[in-house]
Amino acid sequence: MKAILLGTFSSLFFAVTFVLNRSMELSGGSWVWSSSLRFFFMVPFLLFLVLWRKNFIQLWLELKRNPKPWLIWSFVGFVLFYAPLTFAAAYGPGWLIAGTWQFTIIAGVLLTPFFKSKDHESNRLKIPLKALAISSIILIGIVLIQFQHVQSVSLSMLLLGFLPVIVACFAYPLGNRKMMAFCSDRLDTFQRVLGMTLASLPYWFVLSIYGLTTVGLPSMNQVIQSLLVGLSSGVIATILFFFATDLVRNSPEHLAAVEATLSIQIIWVILGEVFLLSSPWPNSLAFFGIFLIMIGMMLHSYFSVRTPNLPTIVNQRKVKA
Repeated sequence: MKAILLGTFSSLFFAVTFVLNRSMELSGGSWVWSSSLRFFFMVPFLLFLVLWRKNFIQLWLELKRNPKPWLIWSFVGFVLFYAPLTFAAAYGPGWLIAGTWQFTIIAGVLLTPFFKSKDHESNRLKIPLKALAISSIILIGIVLIQFQHVQSVSLSMLLLGFLPVIVACFAYPLGNRKMMAFCSDRLDTFQRVLGMTLASLPYWFVLSIYGLTTVGLPSMNQVIQSLLVGLSSGVIATILFFFATDLVRNSPEHLAAVEATLSIQIIWVILGEVFLLSSPWPNSLAFFGIFLIMIGMMLHSYFSVRTPNLPTIVNQRKVKA
């Protein structure tokens, strides 16, 4: 239950991403700067936290000892997650991006076979059908929320605002889970988030150079909003969510439940767009969809408490000599 609550709180701070990214696009900001600035601003906050906890030396040694997994899975979990999200914001409203992002619920469950059992390392884990069924209820609710809006969106906008987000839906849980399995108990959540952020910086520097040569420097308004996104979504939400998944990292069933808490953010996004961007309120069908989301969340919470932590996910540690 603690992991579920942490995941729910993280969804509130994650929602800031969709509202402010859309706001930046409407004001003429480029998705290139929206994505790269967020991670640049994350570094000082995370670095302060890890230094304050006196854990940076241990993290630095881990990064030096075996940088390849960090570079690979940080690219997957951070770059292939956030760059497509900000790109999609240029072609669709926040509700469409946030709604499509809820496919993460299903993607997280479908990724289970990519991991091996801790008890039988030669065996791949099976998809937890109960979690898949409950997540499908949440997904139906998301579809109902989106139904009134999809009819007013062109096909090109729908595809450009849809396909990149699907890539992000698989990349985020895959990168997170792979790094959890690799780090095992050697690093805490703060160290892992900082390590992944540092390992992703080369990719963001390349993207920034591209932005500098194509669209020029970002406006001060975009810099400030990117700072807010970096603090709320990049630092607070990411740490809360990673800490929640750390608590249940050995159970595919419980991991699916925690990842399903991301669906709550669609509610926060709707409220944010209504009050901050003057978007219309959802209709009755959309409110029924919200009701289904809440039912799905309660079912996930109930079964995550009753389900034992079996089978477990093997920790993948490969360290160079």
